[in-house]
Amino acid sequence: MDNKSRSRSPEPRLPSGIRVVNVGLDLLADSIRRQGHEIVTVDWRIPAAGEDQIIQVLKRLLGRHAERIDAANAEVFRRLDTASPTLNGVKTALDVLPAMTDRTILHPGPPLEWSEFCDPLRRSVRAAAMAEGWARNPDEAEKLVASGGVALDSANHLDTVVPMATAIGPSSPLFEVGFDNYKSYSPINQGPGKTAWFGVDEPEAVERLVWLAEVAGPILGAAIRSAGPIDVFAMVSQGLHMGDDLHMRTQATGNLLLRHLFGDLVETAPGGLAEFARFWSANHLFFLNIAMAAAKATTTWAAEVPDSSVVVAMTRNGTTFGIRVTGAGDEWFVAPAPPVQHAMYYPGFGPETSAPDIGDSAVLELIGLGGPAAAAAPAVAAFVGGTMADARAVTEQISHISVGRSSRFTIPTLDYAGTPVGVDIRKVVELQITPSVNTGILHKTDGTGQVGAGVAVAPIDVFRDALVALDAALQ
Repeated sequence: MDNKSRSRSPEPRLPSGIRVVNVGLDLLADSIRRQGHEIVTVDWRIPAAGEDQIIQVLKRLLGRHAERIDAANAEVFRRLDTASPTLNGVKTALDVLPAMTDRTILHPGPPLEWSEFCDPLRRSVRAAAMAEGWARNPDEAEKLVASGGVALDSANHLDTVVPMATAIGPSSPLFEVGFDNYKSYSPINQGPGKTAWFGVDEPEAVERLVWLAEVAGPILGAAIRSAGPIDVFAMVSQGLHMGDDLHMRTQATGNLLLRHLFGDLVETAPGGLAEFARFWSANHLFFLNIAMAAAKATTTWAAEVPDSSVVVAMTRNGTTFGIRVTGAGDEWFVAPAPPVQHAMYYPGFGPETSAPDIGDSAVLELIGLGGPAAAAAPAVAAFVGGTMADARAVTEQISHISVGRSSRFTIPTLDYAGTPVGVDIRKVVELQITPSVNTGILHKTDGTGQVGAGVAVAPIDVFRDALVALDAALQ
C-alpha cells in the first residue's frame, strides 16, 4: 500500500441517531422533540432574572453573610420540623385573644383598609357583624363598618389564622392549638354551601355562624376536653399516606379525628349531636382549620430566630399577598394578590368570574403541606396538570427553594421522601421560583360563593423586597 493510501482519512459518516441536552430556552428542544429525537432539557435561568442590584445582594447573602444565615436557617428548619402542637380545646375569641375587643372583626391576609377589601371579604365581614347582632342586614353592617363602628385587624396579628374569606367576631368559637407557650387559633370550618367564608352574606350564611357559636362550639369543646390533647401532626402524617395534602384535601385526616373523638362526642354532647354529625359528615375541609392553627403555632416559634432568610408568614386577603421573614423584621412585604391558575371551575364559571387568591391557609405551604405535599394527593393532580407526574413536579419544584425535607411528613409515592420545608427567599429570588399554593376560588362580585379550585403562584416581588430588607438588616 502506498503512502497516499495509508494517510487517507476515513470517509465521514453522519450519526444514525442523536441525543441532545438543551439548556435554557425550550424553542430548540421543541423542534428536536417534534422530529422524534431524544432530548433532555435543563431548566436553567439567569440568576435573579439578570437584575444587577439583586445579584449584588445575593452575592452578599450567599457570600460573606452565608454562614450567619445558614446557621439561623438550620435552627428555623429544626423548629419547623420538630414542633409538636396539640389540639387543646375550643375557646371564644374574646376570651383568649388579648387584643380582641367586643367590637373587633379579624380578617385574613396582611392589614388592609376597608375601602380596599375585595367583594367576598366585605360580604364575610358583613355576615360576621350580623351574626354578632350589631346589624340586621348587609346594608346596616356596611354602614357600621364604613363609619368606623367596628375595628378591623389582621387575624395574623392576634396569633390567629382564617381560611379563604373568613371574618371572625368576638363571639366566634376558635380551635386552640399549640405547645409550650406557643398557642394559635383558628375558627371552626364553616363547611360547604352558602357560607360566609366563601364570601356570602345571605341569611343562611349568618345562621351558620350563629349555629357554630351556639351548637358546634360547645359540642366540640366538650369532646376535646374529654379526649385530652390531640397530637395534630401525628394525624397529619397519617393523612398524607391516605391521599391528603392537608390544604385542598383533608378528608382522610378529618376522618381520623372523627374516629378519635367519636366516643367522647357521644358521651359529652350537650345536645344537637345529630345535627352536628350531619354537618361534619358533609364538611370535607373540617380539618383544614386545625392544621392551619398548628402551622401558625409552629411558624410563630420559628419566627423568634434572628438573621434567617426563611419565610415565617405567607398570606393573602384577596387584594394583597404578603410575607414575613424573620431576618427582615416584623414588616409585611406585599404585592397584589395573584389570580388562581391551573384551575378547575364549576360549570358556567371561569377566570373572568374569579376573585384573586385569598386566605391565611398558605401558612401550610411553609411547613411542608399543601403545595409541597402535592405528590401525596392524587385528587390534587387534576389541578396541576392531570397526572401524578405533574403533582410530583410541583413537590420537586418547591424542594429547589426549600431549606430541607420533613422528617415526619413523608410521601409514599416518592419512596417516603419528606415534603419540602422552609422557603428560603435567597433561593426563590435566585431561581425565580415562587411557592405554589393549593386553594379554592371565590366569585369576585356577586356573592355566589366558591366557583372552583386551583393553584396560585406567589408573586416574586414580595420575595425580592424581603431579600433587599434582609441584606440591609445584616449590614
